[in-house]
Amino acid sequence: MHRPSKKKPQKEEKSPSLSALESDLAALADPVKAKILARFFKTGQGEYGEGDRFLGITVPLQRGVAKKYRALPLAEIEKLLASAVHEHRFTALEILVMQYEAGDEKAQEKIFKFYLKQTGKINNWDLVDTSARYIVGRHLFNRDRALLYKLANSKSLWERRIAIVSTHYFISQGDVTDTFRLAEVLMGDRHDLIHKAVGWMLREAGKKSPVALLRFLDEYAPAMPRTMLRYAIERLEPAERRLYLNLKALD
Repeated sequence: MHRPSKKKPQKEEKSPSLSALESDLAALADPVKAKILARFFKTGQGEYGEGDRFLGITVPLQRGVAKKYRALPLAEIEKLLASAVHEHRFTALEILVMQYEAGDEKAQEKIFKFYLKQTGKINNWDLVDTSARYIVGRHLFNRDRALLYKLANSKSLWERRIAIVSTHYFISQGDVTDTFRLAEVLMGDRHDLIHKAVGWMLREAGKKSPVALLRFLDEYAPAMPRTMLRYAIERLEPAERRLYLNLKALD
């Protein structure tokens, strides 16, 4: 007599595990690189990255881990962002970017709001640069951008950097207006990391609109911090670079 075969019960898919993610990162740790990164990201007393801890993991390896755990729930991502370990926060932000890019409008709005609540934990320049343009910039591209000006006037160094770096997404779409406007707002900023970020964005905007960059430099070169100016003019012809550096020297 033929007996009907019993179907094997399907295994339930487990949700991504925060502890497993942390174990995967720990397995990739390199103490020698960790010491180098700690110096590079200025973790000494009184420096901008004071107290940050490093495992010593390269960016490509962190992105590989992020891809594996890209379905990690927001509640777990929040815990990862609260970690004192730099690579934990970086990987969390990489996951957020992946989720934003894959999400529908409702999911994107949720991630955008979540991101803005976490700015205190997005507290180094690479953390800003790997996430701001892909979440804040992309989200605001077809929306009111007043938030960027609020961030640009923040007491938080990292929120000010988020403001200008977010415009990189606008630049990629051929829109350079807010980059130049925010550069004006941040012109008097005292922090070197803002000078570098603004100069970088001006340089990128100049690739899309060389005329707009030269017009901006004609007006503001003498007032720009030297680091900002050097970044901004990096792709100009040697004679043009000398011209703007001389304008700065005459100031």
